[in-house]
Amino acid sequence: MFAWRRAPPVARLFKSHSQLRYASQASSGARLNKPVEFKKTPILHQSPSSARTAVGLSQDAPVDWQNLHGAINTSLHHALKTDESVLLFGEDVAFGGVFRCSKGLTDEFGTSRVFNTPLSEQGIVGFAIGCAAEGMKPVAEIQFADYVYPAFDQLVNEAAKFRFREGGTGGNCGGLVVRMPCGSVGHGALYHSQSPESLFTHVPGLRVVMPRSPAQAKGLLIASILESRDPVIFMEPKILYRAAEEFVPREAYTLPLDTADVLKNGKDLTVISYGQPLYLCSAAIEALEKDIKGLSIELIDLRAIYPWDRKTVMESVNKTGRAIVVHESMYNAGVGAEVAASIQEGAFLRLEAPVARVTGYSTHPGLIFEKFNIPDITSMFHHIHLIFIAKLTKQ
Repeated sequence: MFAWRRAPPVARLFKSHSQLRYASQASSGARLNKPVEFKKTPILHQSPSSARTAVGLSQDAPVDWQNLHGAINTSLHHALKTDESVLLFGEDVAFGGVFRCSKGLTDEFGTSRVFNTPLSEQGIVGFAIGCAAEGMKPVAEIQFADYVYPAFDQLVNEAAKFRFREGGTGGNCGGLVVRMPCGSVGHGALYHSQSPESLFTHVPGLRVVMPRSPAQAKGLLIASILESRDPVIFMEPKILYRAAEEFVPREAYTLPLDTADVLKNGKDLTVISYGQPLYLCSAAIEALEKDIKGLSIELIDLRAIYPWDRKTVMESVNKTGRAIVVHESMYNAGVGAEVAASIQEGAFLRLEAPVARVTGYSTHPGLIFEKFNIPDITSMFHHIHLIFIAKLTKQ
């Protein structure tokens, strides 16, 4: 005879309401991989005075509380209003764009300056290069960075080579800016999660920029549109569009397109990153400095991924003797590989440990596994601990 097990009571099959949590919520017992507290992180300007000081404005300068998408909209508005040669176009841009970054701009500046294009990335960038060559300042939007590849030939073989090819004639398409949302949001899967910045860093003649915050986006985007003499690939971490909020100076300002930003000073380790992972780096550093008494970690935002600020990074690593590079894009041939190799060349005699890299895996992002494919606070915490094993053992 078969001995049938009695089914458990229905109540035992389900957790109580107090025990339930959404998949996006951290476990109550989680110590490291908790959601980033954007309203507390030192990465963002939590006070008006901090925002004013960062860009060198007087303490009575007006500021606004903005998110990243709002700061980009404000920057585009300023550029369009300041210079009549500025154009803004792309797929659905006249309607405000997928992320609403161009909301309201067609109504104010008209369809001759802010307009939709056909669904052709190669055509969008090719048209933009022609506009820039004629003296205009086109801002072309690629709806997602994942779809920039059809335009890769135009960017590499035309935009990047234009000034070199023209020589002494002075011909250039330096007024060109190509904006694109990039990076993971946790559910973008194959075609809405990619971070292709490293592909463009191999191309002389292009500038590659990625802001970490609203205030950074405003200064970097205005500089890219109105001041740069080189074509700029402007990459916007889409997960930060509405998540990252801070005080942003109301008046227009620019930030340098070739200078890193030291977010936190330290003496024992240099952490180098850019874009969204900077928030995770900051959280990991806070946890580590609590765990290891006396530990002091420096955090650097590259901001400009190419050309990047070697001087600031080398000065930091020569001071600390240790370095770790963090980015969301793939490990192989990523930005971290270039930074690590440069540190090996420029700071070898000061290194106390191998340069470490914490990056995304060299694979395509799968839908349900996307969160496991990119760096998190725990992986940074673990790698930094490994760097310090030798030091702790000696002590």
